[in-house]
Amino acid sequence: MEVTFYLIIIPIIFGIFCLFAPKNVKGLNEAAALIASLITFGYAIYLFASGKVVVSNYLMVDPLSRFIILFTGFFAVVITLYSISFWGKREERNLFYAYTLWSLAGACGVLLSNHLILLLVFWGFLGLSLYLMIGLGGPEASDTAKKTFIIIGGSDGVMTLGIAIIWMLAGTWRMDKISINLIEHSTLLPIAGFLCLAIAAFAKAGAMPFHSWIPDCAQHAPIPTTALLPASLDKLLGIYLLARTATNLFVVNRSMQMVMLVVGSLTIVAAVFMALIQHNYKKLLGYHAVSQVGYMILGIGTGIPVGIAGGLFHMLNNAIYKSCLFLCGGAVEKKTGTDELDKIGGLSRFMPLTFITCLIAALAISGVPPLNGFMSKWMVYQGVIDLGRKGDKLWIIWLAAAMFGSVLTLASFMKLIHAIFLGQQSKELAGRKIKEAPWLMGTAMAVLAVLCVLFGLFAKGFVLKPFIEPVVKNISYIGFWEPVLATLLILIGLFAGGIIYFLGRPRSLRESEIFTGGEILEKGHEVSGVDFYRTVQEMGFFKFMYQKAEKKLFDIYEVGKRLVFSLSQVFQDLHTGVLPTYLIWSLAGLVILLIIFCKGGL
Repeated sequence: MEVTFYLIIIPIIFGIFCLFAPKNVKGLNEAAALIASLITFGYAIYLFASGKVVVSNYLMVDPLSRFIILFTGFFAVVITLYSISFWGKREERNLFYAYTLWSLAGACGVLLSNHLILLLVFWGFLGLSLYLMIGLGGPEASDTAKKTFIIIGGSDGVMTLGIAIIWMLAGTWRMDKISINLIEHSTLLPIAGFLCLAIAAFAKAGAMPFHSWIPDCAQHAPIPTTALLPASLDKLLGIYLLARTATNLFVVNRSMQMVMLVVGSLTIVAAVFMALIQHNYKKLLGYHAVSQVGYMILGIGTGIPVGIAGGLFHMLNNAIYKSCLFLCGGAVEKKTGTDELDKIGGLSRFMPLTFITCLIAALAISGVPPLNGFMSKWMVYQGVIDLGRKGDKLWIIWLAAAMFGSVLTLASFMKLIHAIFLGQQSKELAGRKIKEAPWLMGTAMAVLAVLCVLFGLFAKGFVLKPFIEPVVKNISYIGFWEPVLATLLILIGLFAGGIIYFLGRPRSLRESEIFTGGEILEKGHEVSGVDFYRTVQEMGFFKFMYQKAEKKLFDIYEVGKRLVFSLSQVFQDLHTGVLPTYLIWSLAGLVILLIIFCKGGL
């Protein structure tokens, strides 16, 4: 149990040190944060390698918590390494390192908790640290921090209610002693308990309709904050809670499976449609961080071992390539001073490492083989197909949503890669000498990009066998997939295509008018990657939905805020300050009570 104690207490102590350490000592905070994250990661490796299952009244170590703790420590190290160059000498760096280490401690606390109250304490602490870290983005981030705190805090309140219901039903706080069968219970109380915990998991991971804080956070919070929490740790913790709830604390019935399948499918498609039209690349990445959660929920919702395993594998893959994409975005913003797609362009010549790592991560998130995103999505597809074999008549809808989401993801990242790295340099950057990101930032991005390749090529032996298969038993795969063989065939195809291209190149060139669809364009016309999918945005149904989205109709925070303000306005209008009006309302209330008494209602 000493190791579990160190995983929590070491980041807390070092975080306090970073908060109060003198700022004028060069490299002191950076060294302390990096050392603390490395030590924590080292203990996480030891805990995973030991293979022990430890259960007590308050703490628990099992295969699920072990492997997620391992990657929690890993992401803390990578983001801390990146942040050293990102923050430089900025005043906020002390606070950032302190909050990062405290978030690491809170995450370890959640993953190690076997007591529901202890879980709730660490869960709430993470909501506070998220609020503080978003606030480091400056005045523009304050509204986003408040919005995030209200959504996450509200879901924490719902989670508290769910934990109370579970205690009423199970009579214990110990998670390893709880298994509530929703199939056998005929009352709504256990279903309410499940939904309360599911809502907390959805809000933390960023599933619809509790998603709107993530795109706002991506746009306004510092990039390391977004890469650490919404992109990696929050995804790991949200899906951890959902998996723990759906596979351990409850035996899920068909109706709750349907809830997860609907939420997963809707999240995939709706969020990727929003990503498709964004002009701010950080907000685009934020919507993709939402969309990818849908695959995780969909996999767990199938209830099929291969689907659940695919959801957990995708949780890990998403944390890797999504963090890489945000870090690449941070490098671009640091060198160009902008996050608007129409103000960049042509950076591949100046930032080749950033371009390559971003391209790998973009292909991975799009599910292009043989990268890691393909393997986990393929497993989710198998889970949905197997669900259909077992009698689910709507399985084709879930499968179509998942596959269509992958197509649109690739489409939107074609737009992002073209707008940032390809094409012509924008007028805003013309003549500027842009250099590659600092080596610490480049190292962090490269490590994550390499993992996208390794976790795809050697998924079965390198990831599934040590990390996923101990958690999900009896995984049965459909079909045949050998990533190494597929990679070899892909390389052969690319080589043959290259030969054909060079052999078929014309020896002389001729100039002609630029035209598209038969219409001759002006000389010097540029193809804008930003407007690739404007046609979609202007189509009838989609135009209507996009207009509603712009008005925040699907933002649960904005809808709730309008409702609260409307109710308060009603009460303000009723309280006129005129005595006869109050007397009329009092008389009306007495009449209503009299009617109820006369009918025996009380």
